[in-house]
Amino acid sequence: MENKVGRALRRGVALGLMLVAGWGASLTVDFGDAEKRLTGWGEEPAWAAALLAAQMGELPGAGGRLTGWGRLLLDASPLLAAGEQAVLERLGEQEEPERPELPDSDDGEDLDKPDLQPPDTGEGIVEMTGRGKEGSQYLSDSGVYVYNRTGLELDASLLQEGTVDVPLGDGPQILIVHTHGSEAYSMTDGDTYEESDPYRTTDCTHNVVRVGEEMATVFRAYGFQVIHDATLCDYPAYNGAYDRSNVVVEQWLERYPTIKVVLDVHRDALVGSEGEIYKMVSVEAGEKVAQVMMVLGTDAGGAEHPRWRDNLAFALRLQENLVKGYASLVRPTVLRKSRYNQQLSPGSILVEVGGHGNTLSEAIAGGRLWADNVARTLLAMKQ
Repeated sequence: MENKVGRALRRGVALGLMLVAGWGASLTVDFGDAEKRLTGWGEEPAWAAALLAAQMGELPGAGGRLTGWGRLLLDASPLLAAGEQAVLERLGEQEEPERPELPDSDDGEDLDKPDLQPPDTGEGIVEMTGRGKEGSQYLSDSGVYVYNRTGLELDASLLQEGTVDVPLGDGPQILIVHTHGSEAYSMTDGDTYEESDPYRTTDCTHNVVRVGEEMATVFRAYGFQVIHDATLCDYPAYNGAYDRSNVVVEQWLERYPTIKVVLDVHRDALVGSEGEIYKMVSVEAGEKVAQVMMVLGTDAGGAEHPRWRDNLAFALRLQENLVKGYASLVRPTVLRKSRYNQQLSPGSILVEVGGHGNTLSEAIAGGRLWADNVARTLLAMKQ
């Protein structure tokens, strides 16, 4: 204890003398040339680290910062301060922090209705921006990310497979349906509705059917003929919703063979281990909007789906332009075991617009931006 007190006193006296000396010298000395030399020395990481270690003892590890005595001593010494940045870089302090992992999402594969409840923690609704990353279950190419949740051993070569077979001619070209049409959003922006279940409503001006109509409006503005089927395939019974939406899609495809793009519009649901609700957001042109995610089915679950790679190729074509046009509007495309009725047409995509933590206004804004970019991509394909 006595040694520690003595060392602290000696450091305090030394610091006081350094401050006084520095103040006196600053009145008469031109530090211009000295500063250049100090900066040059500081650019040598080994030299700077050795000097700091000699003055302060053990240096902080990666991600650590100098505090207390070390901070005061560093600020009082131009020589030590000149080498700080080099040391911090050497220690890896400038590395980007690891992004927290999102919980698995309810991205369309749920066969049983999820039990969604209001947040039961002080954290409440947590904003997140979903992005791809290298490694793990992610496949990537030129800024496009695919999250592989099929259980299949796949590599990035998959992203070059498949054929975009979506010829757009005259007649209705785009069909929008809703397997889970009663899915709704948070009422935190003042948009209220009568719930049929938590975060669900049969009022189609407040659920994902409203988002689908906003998207249809954008497509129509670009000259596309769109059929928007507002059937609530998940009400009154949730189970069997995909069987019912299968019938809806088949009937429209039979009636209008010109339909080549089928969009099944949903919203996601992300709940953390402590009950916190995640809302997926992106800031585009200064506006906070819901992120959008495309979900593609495969035959990994055992059901026949011979052209799932062609479906994926089409989604990737859209994703390529989406990542060029917007900062972070789209989350990585997800590849799953189930088919989601996408075996019916090689231009079929399940589209998740935000999650139950997002507001309806955020979902509408995100859905419209997504549809606008997709419409422009489809126009380029027609030409």
